Amino acid sequence: MVEYTAEELFEILNDTDECPWIEAKGIGDTTTSIMETVCSYSNEPGLGGGYILMSISADDSATAATQYKVDPMPDPDKLQSDIATQCASMFNMPVRPAMTIEKINGQPVLKIWIDELPAKQKPLYFKSKGLPSGALRRIGSTDQHCTDDDMHVFYQDTSSYDQTPVKGTTLADVDENALKRYRVLREKVNPAAEELTYSDSELLAALGCVNKENPNELNVAGLLLFGSSKAQRSTFPMLRADYVRVPGNTWVQDPDERFTTIDMRGPLILVLYRLIDAINADLPKGFLLPEDDVQAATTGLPMKALREAIVNALMHRSYREHRPTQIIRYDNRIEIINPGFSLKSEEKLGLPGSETRNPFIAAVFHDTNLAETKGSGIRAMRRLMEKAHLAPPTFESSRENNEFTSRLLLHHFLDANDLEWLKQFEKFNLSDSQKQALIFVREVGAIDNPAYRQMADCDTLKASNDLRLLKTYNLLKSKGKGKATYYVGGDGLSAPPQDLSAPATKISAPAQDLSAPANEISTLPKEILERIEQLNQREHDSEKVKNIILDLCAIRAMKAIEIAGYLNKGEGYVKRKYLSGLIAEKKLKYLHPEMINHPEQAYLTNNRP
Repeated sequence: MVEYTAEELFEILNDTDECPWIEAKGIGDTTTSIMETVCSYSNEPGLGGGYILMSISADDSATAATQYKVDPMPDPDKLQSDIATQCASMFNMPVRPAMTIEKINGQPVLKIWIDELPAKQKPLYFKSKGLPSGALRRIGSTDQHCTDDDMHVFYQDTSSYDQTPVKGTTLADVDENALKRYRVLREKVNPAAEELTYSDSELLAALGCVNKENPNELNVAGLLLFGSSKAQRSTFPMLRADYVRVPGNTWVQDPDERFTTIDMRGPLILVLYRLIDAINADLPKGFLLPEDDVQAATTGLPMKALREAIVNALMHRSYREHRPTQIIRYDNRIEIINPGFSLKSEEKLGLPGSETRNPFIAAVFHDTNLAETKGSGIRAMRRLMEKAHLAPPTFESSRENNEFTSRLLLHHFLDANDLEWLKQFEKFNLSDSQKQALIFVREVGAIDNPAYRQMADCDTLKASNDLRLLKTYNLLKSKGKGKATYYVGGDGLSAPPQDLSAPATKISAPAQDLSAPANEISTLPKEILERIEQLNQREHDSEKVKNIILDLCAIRAMKAIEIAGYLNKGEGYVKRKYLSGLIAEKKLKYLHPEMINHPEQAYLTNNRP
């Protein structure tokens, strides 16, 4: 890594924001936050290490010319000493940071360099937490707690979970129709393929679908790809695919409101077609208005793009997680929520090269031409959606929730309604990508740098510049700080004429008063009120507080600031101490899982629809 001065790092921060090898920390940042970055820099393979720039914080002032500012540093020597002590004592082995005091704009800052550890010494982890969650990796510009999947990286374990034998299964649990479907698809790709001459048992062995020590016993790949629905239900009852039809553009908040769901279970090679057929039958046909043409041509969501999205979900999901893949059909989009975060960072999504969680399952999909090869599936989806004049797909990987979301907007970019709506912004001479961003905000409610970067197929700097330009036009306004920044509609982004797209919420509507008013508190059940009153000022029993939060969120979707108001605590404290843990434990879920930083984000219990 090239050595940079603190001033050079500060310039890079203001040009591109935080990146994989630069992290800004304010004086008010917690010890845990700083040490998590130390841990992630030490562990991340191939990164080489990274810089932490202390006493730098996001500049949110209206007149700010830069993203970051320098904060006063009261006692530089004490800060260095504290960090050195923590690095030496908090982990399973001492870390020795390189620290220097330098000046930016005449004010002292602390520059810290953390070396990547040798492979034999990884993973570094917090002694108090152990493995895997006590270790962290540097994913993009974030520090992420490790999972079991990451342990394979550190220990160079080449085995994969889909090769795990499934006790109690036999070849009699195989669905013959699934094997026949494989043979038909494989013959179309390569009529001379040698495996087509194998018997069923030989074929299963060749595809890596049986236990090598006991060829009559299926492994995870064999059971999922070819196992009967009955065998799957008795062994992995939650490993299924759910197709959910939700009215409107947001998740159903009222449990009494009607919605439909279809649970699908069976050989993946057959379930794939059932899912596509169910979704396709439910999709409306849109229309395209070519330039200078009055007659619109009928079009719709490209089936190949939908197939690629579903195949990616079934092929790359984590089967360690015993929960279903969800395909949720809203009025304006399809969301595919997949257990298991992406093994590729979001910055590399769409680039050549594939990191496969289930290599033997993936091989079958590739052999039958059901999936794009060489990691080009996402790029192919973007190309197909663009060709159909649909808004580009977006993708979101969350290590915190251990899930991956693909989002296909069922919106025909630059159709008749859009052309009419976008006329009001002609004076700004917007690019197609910026127009797409405005439509995305109109449909979804907010946008952030990763979402724009995927839609526009550009880098972080270009995305930041385009979004800031829309902000200067008063079409967007920013919320949040640093890497948590997102954008909502500004005062200049008026509602579409004649409610053309029927957005779920009015984007430019003023923010609600989110505090918990006295009259609303009085409407809470008496039992919950009594439990809140019985809490100590410094309550040490976190389970008491968590149970109260769960009961509050069972009443209705609650925003973090509302929950904090009921508990008389700070919003940030409640998020860190309770909400993030309840989300990770799957006891709570987000009201807007499509965008974690959504301005109207709220929490509801996971047992609600």
